[in-house]
Amino acid sequence: MEIVKYGDPVLGKKSVPVEKVTPELRALASEMLAAMYAADGVGLAAEQVGRTEALCVIDVPPDAQGADAAANAGVRMPMVMFNPVVSDPEGAQRGSEGCLSFPGISAQVTRARTVTVDWMGEDGKHYSARVRGLLARAVQHEVDHLGGVVFVDRVSSAQALLLRAKLARLKKATLSAKGK
Repeated sequence: MEIVKYGDPVLGKKSVPVEKVTPELRALASEMLAAMYAADGVGLAAEQVGRTEALCVIDVPPDAQGADAAANAGVRMPMVMFNPVVSDPEGAQRGSEGCLSFPGISAQVTRARTVTVDWMGEDGKHYSARVRGLLARAVQHEVDHLGGVVFVDRVSSAQALLLRAKLARLKKATLSAKGK
């Protein structure tokens, strides 16, 4: 499964809600997890593999969560989320953020420190979790993808200027690879 790079129009598309979790969607989620692990990522949204279902996968290891690991201990990894919705943001965290669709590019992004996420699981049941720290950042990042928003849309105007040349090169390479 290939991860779509910046410049591909699918990254700007909004996802389509999933009515029912089918065996095909479970297989897609499994393939997405394999692609995410192969790329050493912690999250991946359907748009990043050229699809538009409201689906994202996340796996943030406890050792990467630092002091927030205890607060997130009740959240089972990996998270396979259909139709995820983020609510109740609290606090703020600013940190370096990257994306598998933007290889070699990272920037400082401010996100809520703690959020609630509600989603439908692979079993079709409803789940809800209050998450914080890196896990909250990953959830917000992936849910943004499902809304057609990428992390560079959330950077300051000064950072956007600094990233402009790198983004232009990545977009050109992506379009060249697609024959456009």
